[in-house]
Amino acid sequence: MTCADRRDLGLLLLRLSTGGVLAAHGTQKLLGWFGGHGIESTGRFMESVGYRPGRAAATAAGLAEAGGGTLLALGLATPAAGAAAAGAMTGAAAVHAPQGFFVHDGGYEFAAVLGLAATGLAVAGPGRLSLDHALGHALNRGWMVPVALGATAAVTSVVVGLRARRLRREATGEQEALFDVDEIDDLADIPEEESPSGR
Repeated sequence: MTCADRRDLGLLLLRLSTGGVLAAHGTQKLLGWFGGHGIESTGRFMESVGYRPGRAAATAAGLAEAGGGTLLALGLATPAAGAAAAGAMTGAAAVHAPQGFFVHDGGYEFAAVLGLAATGLAVAGPGRLSLDHALGHALNRGWMVPVALGATAAVTSVVVGLRARRLRREATGEQEALFDVDEIDDLADIPEEESPSGR
């Protein structure tokens, strides 16, 4: 087996494993397959972690994972597929980041590995054992790599940034007092006959 053959086989295995896992996760979100919760429950979860509107966010994440994963496994439109999957994993990593790195603590380890693998495939290409190769790399041109990754990075930065700002605002709102203490003291000093409840 030549070095080229080994490289192509390695890329095939990496594509099938990374793409398969991503596709399974995406169908959990979109269709409730593999023990997933489907689009409605996933949408409510997205809302709860700051991605709004939740259903739209769940649909976008599910399509990026299922679509990007399937295309990676097939080795078709590899730059766009890898970029889409990497963007979805960046969004997931942002949710898990407060728990640290390791997945056993709820961290972003798993999302980071999948995202980096998808990015690596987008950059390296799918190899000869792929639909891209069979189609003459019509959807796998060199210029497509920076365009796909750059566009995804821009969109992901906006989405994750808006989520972070939304969560900061909500955290600030939660820290505000529910009642003004001075206002409560003023009400306590009102004689009973003057107070609204003393009628």
